[in-house]
Amino acid sequence: MYGKILIFSAPSGSGKTTIVNYLRQQEGLNLYFSVSATSRPPRGTEQDGVDYFFVTPDEFRAKIARGEFLEYEEVYHDRFYGTLTAQVERQLALGQNVIFDVDVKGGINIKRHYGERALSVFIQPPSIDELRRRLERRGTDAPEVIDERVRKAAFELTFAPQFDYILINDDLDVAKAEILEKVKDFLVHNSQFIVHS
Repeated sequence: MYGKILIFSAPSGSGKTTIVNYLRQQEGLNLYFSVSATSRPPRGTEQDGVDYFFVTPDEFRAKIARGEFLEYEEVYHDRFYGTLTAQVERQLALGQNVIFDVDVKGGINIKRHYGERALSVFIQPPSIDELRRRLERRGTDAPEVIDERVRKAAFELTFAPQFDYILINDDLDVAKAEILEKVKDFLVHNSQFIVHS
């Protein structure tokens, strides 16, 4: 049985990581993160092939040139992160359902590649004002950083219609129940894929 793809994207502060972690704790969904590649050096006890695939910036660029990534981003100069197509295919062939917590453009690219084998979910706050309040309540960012995150969120919200499902995270418990039902439905019904050679 070939695995499936679950893609979660959202503006910062929308609750995406909380919802993804909740889904990963549920029994019977068989969810696994894809192991990403990065050009940054390992931190602490991080292991190659477990936490990330660690490559040099030049190796990363060579992989880009060969078309080996489903999606990638250069976050800072020479600091790349990306999803290797071959790694995802290995996990799917093992029957693992691969879950992604990615930025909006990465989510759109992965969905484009996998089509109906992927469910793409955009998590959005009830409003931009509420998003600002959540970021302020966190107490981790300076006001100018919050302003930048809110500006970026307003831009990212314009991509929501390109996703299969928009989850409005107004009440976290309601959002968790809603997405769990949606994910179970996707994984159970459409569980057979005919691979044409």
